[in-house]
Amino acid sequence: MSTKDYLEKDYYAVLGVSKTATAEEIKKAYRRLARKYHPDANQGNTETEAKFKQVSEAYDVLSDTKRRKEYDEARALFGSGLGGYAGGGAPRGGAGGFPFEFGDLFGGTAQGGGTGERIGDLFGGLFNRGGRTSTTTTRPRRGQDIESEVTLSFIEAVDGTTVTLRLTSSSGCTACHGTGAKAGTTPRVCPTCEGTGAASRNLGNFAFSEPCRDCKGRGLLVDDPCPVCEGSGRGKSTRTLQARIPAGVADGQRIRLKAKGAPGENGGPAGDLYVQIHVKPHTIFGRSGDNLTITVPVSFTEAALGAEIKVPILQGPPVTLRIPEGTPNGRTFRVRGRGVTRKDGTKGDLLVTVEVTVPQNLGDKERSALEEFRSVSEAGDPRADLLKQARSE
Repeated sequence: MSTKDYLEKDYYAVLGVSKTATAEEIKKAYRRLARKYHPDANQGNTETEAKFKQVSEAYDVLSDTKRRKEYDEARALFGSGLGGYAGGGAPRGGAGGFPFEFGDLFGGTAQGGGTGERIGDLFGGLFNRGGRTSTTTTRPRRGQDIESEVTLSFIEAVDGTTVTLRLTSSSGCTACHGTGAKAGTTPRVCPTCEGTGAASRNLGNFAFSEPCRDCKGRGLLVDDPCPVCEGSGRGKSTRTLQARIPAGVADGQRIRLKAKGAPGENGGPAGDLYVQIHVKPHTIFGRSGDNLTITVPVSFTEAALGAEIKVPILQGPPVTLRIPEGTPNGRTFRVRGRGVTRKDGTKGDLLVTVEVTVPQNLGDKERSALEEFRSVSEAGDPRADLLKQARSE
């Protein structure tokens, strides 16, 4: 929206509201008029289509607190929006009048004083958009997000570690210093968005801002592009980064490191770094959530009579686990605080599953002892209930 539009158009009159109207009153007026003049309800009627565009344009300015303030200040500065000019543009004398023609207000040369000052420059400083000689600063842009991946050992994933990552990302082109223009030339302000990098788009009862399609959101157009970056203003850079991987990460997890991505443009913030985690399996330990798992073999006599056995942990000396007598094969025991480190600093548990082993080669004494045990055992046939149930079906 140009400064001239700000002065020539009475958006309050377009919506039929007073200058002191609240945001809610402005919204109600817009919705009512939008329904009335909407193209879908007036197909083929160019007059209502033009009114709909006027209503949408007025609402786009007055619904934005900042833009409404700018609009009010501009019109107040020149009284009734035309700076004391009569409708045809002829200067009006007396106090508050301006001794130059209306066209000079927006870039022509002042007539009365002969100073050559452009009033458009005044608005350029006020709104950061104004006259033809004003300069426009492109708005900051956030840097791109970067993705990387790293492979950790099982222990590193459980306890956390610091890894070295070599990253390749975009940065300001060193040849054109990020302007995108060939050396000795400069880019020009995009006339479509007036350097803001954004354009307003109306869709029925609402409007939204989107990146300018002509300048792709940069706010600048390059006529003679830099041969190195081909006018993008961006180049490739490689850097080494020390990244802290938190304890407890799992295989396949994707972690975010804030502001570790590509640097921003025009003072904008850096993007984020996303690291895909791969974890090598352990030969002994497994993992179930925040718990570690391990399968420990026990002998028949240990399971039958009970025993105290040594169980390895991920780091440190083994712990002692008491196996009660009569422990069946596959039973799982819990060792508190020997698992994965959680976010709050506490640890999960170690889940120990016993596996009763059967001796493969028995000596004479062992065989004799087992045969004697079988002859005196009062347990009976362990399959008796199973056979009985099968016959009853």
